[in-house]
Amino acid sequence: MSRVEPSPPPVSAVVTTFDNAATLDQCLSSLAWCAERVVLDSGSHDDTLAIAQRHGARIHQQPFAGYSAQKQAAIDLARHDWVLLLDADEFLLAEAAPAIARELAAPRADGYRLPRYEWLFWRWVDARCAPNWQLRLFRRSCARMNAVPVHAEPAVRGRVRDLHAPLRHRGEPDIAARVDKINRYSSGLVAHKLARDEGWVGLRMVFYPWLAFVRMYFFKRYFRNGWAGFTAARMHAFYAFLKYAKLHEARRGRQR
Repeated sequence: MSRVEPSPPPVSAVVTTFDNAATLDQCLSSLAWCAERVVLDSGSHDDTLAIAQRHGARIHQQPFAGYSAQKQAAIDLARHDWVLLLDADEFLLAEAAPAIARELAAPRADGYRLPRYEWLFWRWVDARCAPNWQLRLFRRSCARMNAVPVHAEPAVRGRVRDLHAPLRHRGEPDIAARVDKINRYSSGLVAHKLARDEGWVGLRMVFYPWLAFVRMYFFKRYFRNGWAGFTAARMHAFYAFLKYAKLHEARRGRQR
């Protein structure tokens, strides 16, 4: 008698949106294999909702509640325990779906980090560069979004593993958009860092940006991306500086 392979459980794909007509079609197309696709929109004015309808997604709307709370609200709408959480400017590569199906047929963890490859202003990152591993696949019953104001991700009660089911992130289309995001994100982190009372702010301002550049440009091999990689690494270093410069400024203001 031949051995019957176990079937993978159904997966709910969850996406939060706001004016993402430029990228949502590719995102939802890459999730067509999922048992359902849930879109939580925060008031789009472009064709985002029409694109979601065309893909047969289950659409809900609510005002934006913050990065973490909005994603948690979307996760709570899922009908299945296994959830795949993507941003509207991300999409899975072709080999991701079979890899997820094989793993979930006999899961070895309660959450999985997936490798994400970035768009760098005018080109995709070189395949030989180290990806950014993101926790995107998890059991809804044992995970909730953490309370970090930016870069929020699910906190899983259980084992977490890396799974080679790659995705790509379109991100910002140009340098100006990246600068705007760096400014917003660094400002959003100030209150969080004030509450944690992080020390050695002056030394962090001086040394951490250089470490951030070296880690990205050399250790993650962004030097393979030409000027796009150099620019991305320099801007990453500037983001590292800006976080602590704004924290220093906020502390001086609080002392006054």
